[in-house]
Amino acid sequence: MAEKLSRKELRAPDAFQKAGFEAREWFQARQKMLLTGVAVVILAGASAGLMSYLASRSEIRASKMLGGAVRSMSRPVKGPDATADEIEQEEMTPFATQRAKDEEVSKQLSELRQKSPRTRAAVTSALPLAEALYRLEDYDRALATFEDFLKAIPDGDLLRAEALEGEGYVFEAKGQLEQALLTYDQMARTSKTEFLPGMGLFHRARILILQNKKDEAAKALVEVKNDHPTSAAARMAAERLAMLSREGVKIPEPQATKPAADAG
Repeated sequence: MAEKLSRKELRAPDAFQKAGFEAREWFQARQKMLLTGVAVVILAGASAGLMSYLASRSEIRASKMLGGAVRSMSRPVKGPDATADEIEQEEMTPFATQRAKDEEVSKQLSELRQKSPRTRAAVTSALPLAEALYRLEDYDRALATFEDFLKAIPDGDLLRAEALEGEGYVFEAKGQLEQALLTYDQMARTSKTEFLPGMGLFHRARILILQNKKDEAAKALVEVKNDHPTSAAARMAAERLAMLSREGVKIPEPQATKPAADAG
């Protein structure tokens, strides 16, 4: 019988998904720098020419709004055990909860995109807005915003994998596992670089397990280990393979690395 998860469990990433976030730390740690950099570039590059005056004003206004959202995104969330002294030492007042933070960020970024929809700042803001909407369980808006971001960025953009992973999580939360599977397959084809290597295929295996297709899942997990042996996805794949093995699933032997073709 297939594994069944409640909507609450689907919304809360399992231990493997939580570990998967480790593969994204380098981006999350630099998110403030990335968004701030976009705002600075917009301000620095705004044309002073008469023909581009109105467009420049729009970009400048949008970049200022983005800067305000970045400050909100940078504010910490008050920990359950934080003392008054620790709170006073924070550079900025912490949010009481993650939900309060997501609501404020969502409000600011939604206003930016409404008032300046065709600016670079609006395009950039779509990804963090979609992620905040997902955490707020506003799934339909989250999907639409992820799609807006994916349509606006080039095919080779590094952050396509980030957006596709977010879309997959939303489909899971909505119980649309087939659509999540298609999205993770697309992510697997996209994440060929050092960013999230193997994670699309790992997520595919998770969905196959939920669908009780455990032999197919085992094959996908072995492929993750084989193709991305040093990645966070490979570590999680090894743990999931051990779980499947304990359940009696036959684990395929890893394929030997193919020798390079003889040029002569």
